Amino acid sequence: MFERFLSFLKDLPNGGKVEREPDTIHDPRVAAAALMFHVIDADGVRDTSERNRLREVVSKAYSVTGSELDRVLAEGEAAEREAVDLYAFTSVLLRHLGPEAKVELIRLLWEMVYADGEAHELEDNVVWRVAELVGVDSRDRIMMRQKVREGRGLPPSRTDAS
Repeated sequence: MFERFLSFLKDLPNGGKVEREPDTIHDPRVAAAALMFHVIDADGVRDTSERNRLREVVSKAYSVTGSELDRVLAEGEAAEREAVDLYAFTSVLLRHLGPEAKVELIRLLWEMVYADGEAHELEDNVVWRVAELVGVDSRDRIMMRQKVREGRGLPPSRTDAS
């Protein structure tokens, strides 16, 4: 009977091996990077401009460069691929960020939304859900969207009043 159980485990994807759980993330920079990857992947297309903007934003926001930047991005991307929801990331950020830093996180996510020059409704939805999960109210979420749009020379969004 035990041999049948072992055979069953071997037939499972990954041969029954357990991969690293995303909820083991403790570095808020990795959690934020994972959310940024989630945003740029929400529309199903990740282009070079989005990837480059993500590198710039993480480097500047967290003062990391070189191999440390590469590590944060690689761990964030791997964690995002393994995640089943946003909670693994937002729970880490809730423990580490104060109110102003949470609003800044939402601004960074808007930077990812507009990295390719346009906002997709699925990207917008991810930012909305993250804002709700980390406790950023609608007013601050919309203000950060306006700030990013203005910084990119874009006109106000029709939904900025919502």
